[in-house]
Amino acid sequence: MNKRDYYEALGVGRSASEKEIKRAYRRLARKLHPDVNPNNKSAEAKFKEVTEAYEVLSDAAKRRHYDQFGHQPPFGPGYEGAQHPGGGPGGFDFSQFDLGGPGGVEDLFSDLFGRRGYTPQAGPSKGEDLHYSLDLNFRDAIRGLSTEISLQRHAACPTCQGTGVGVGGQLEGCPTCRGSGRARAGRGLFGGHQACPRCRGTGKLPSTPCGSCKGDGTVLKTERISVKIPPGVENGSTIRVQGKGQSGRTGGPPGDLYIGTRVRPHAFFERKGDNLYCEVPISVTEAALGARIDVPTVDGKASMRIPPETSSGQVFRLRGMGVPHLKGSGRGDQFVTVKIVLPRNLDARSQELFRELGRVRPEDPRSEIWKG
Repeated sequence: MNKRDYYEALGVGRSASEKEIKRAYRRLARKLHPDVNPNNKSAEAKFKEVTEAYEVLSDAAKRRHYDQFGHQPPFGPGYEGAQHPGGGPGGFDFSQFDLGGPGGVEDLFSDLFGRRGYTPQAGPSKGEDLHYSLDLNFRDAIRGLSTEISLQRHAACPTCQGTGVGVGGQLEGCPTCRGSGRARAGRGLFGGHQACPRCRGTGKLPSTPCGSCKGDGTVLKTERISVKIPPGVENGSTIRVQGKGQSGRTGGPPGDLYIGTRVRPHAFFERKGDNLYCEVPISVTEAALGARIDVPTVDGKASMRIPPETSSGQVFRLRGMGVPHLKGSGRGDQFVTVKIVLPRNLDARSQELFRELGRVRPEDPRSEIWKG
C-alpha cells in the first residue's frame, strides 16, 4: 500500500522547523483523536497516519533518512510502521511502539489530553495525608474546644530513622524499575506509567533491610494526638494538623492530618452561616403591653425587650450573639422569632375579662383580607 507523504499528512513544508511540525501535529491530534471522535473509523485512520508521520519527522535521525530515502527501509517493509498482524489503517500498529521516552508521542499526548504519566519521586518523599472525622455537639462547634483523638498511622521507624536501611547497608537502585521509580501500565500508546510496585516510586531499595521495619522505613503505631478545634466550625469544616499524617519515605517529612467536623443539630437553635435562629413564646399580656424577657443564647441568658403591640411572628435581632467568624474577628447575630401563646384552662373570671376586652376594643383582624 502506498503511503502518503509525511509532510503532506501533517500539512507542513519540507523545510518546516521542529517547532512547526509539533504545532501542526498538536492541532491535528486534537481534531482527530479517538476520544474526540468515538467510533469514527475515518478519523481513527487519519489520526494514526499523522501520528506515524510525527513519530518520524520529530526524530532528527529518522527525518534525515526519510528526506533521503522516503518510505524505503527502514520506513518501508519491515519498519515498525509497516503492516503488522492486527495493525490499524495504513498498517500502523500502536502496540509495537514504546513511546515512553521523554519528548515522545506519549509525552505529547499527556500535554494534549491530561494523561500525564507517573513522575518518580527523587530522593526522600513526603508521606501521605490522613483524614479523620470528628463528631461535635452544637455548642462545642460554636465555642471551640481542645481534645484528644486516637488514630493509627505509619510513623518513621526509630531504628533506621525512616530510611529502611539496616546496619551496614545503603540505598541502591531498584532492580525492577532500574532506578526510574516507574513501571509500565498497560500496552501501547495510551498505557502510561505508574509507580513501581516494588520501590513504591522512589527508585531506591535498601541493600540490607532494617530488621525492625523490614526495609519499609515505617512502623504502624497507635497514637493519641491533641487537637484544637477553633470556635465557629460547622459541618464539613476541615482542620489541618501539620506533620501528623503518614511518615515520609526514605527519611522524607510526614504528611498532614486533616480533621473533618460533623456537627450534631440542636433542638432549639438553627444555624445558617454565622447567624443563629430560634423561636421564643410570649404571653398575650407581654405582646399587648410590652415586656423584658430572658432569651436563651449559646452564652447563656440574654435580656430582650418586647415592645407593646407586638404581633406573633415578629423577628428581633440580638447583635453579636451568633457564631464566631471562623476566619476573622467578630460574630454573627441571633434572630429571635416571637410566638404568642394563648392561656389555657380559662376559669370563669378570665373568660369574662376577655369578653369585656372584646366589648371595649371590638376588632376584626380579618377585615383587610376582603378589601381589593
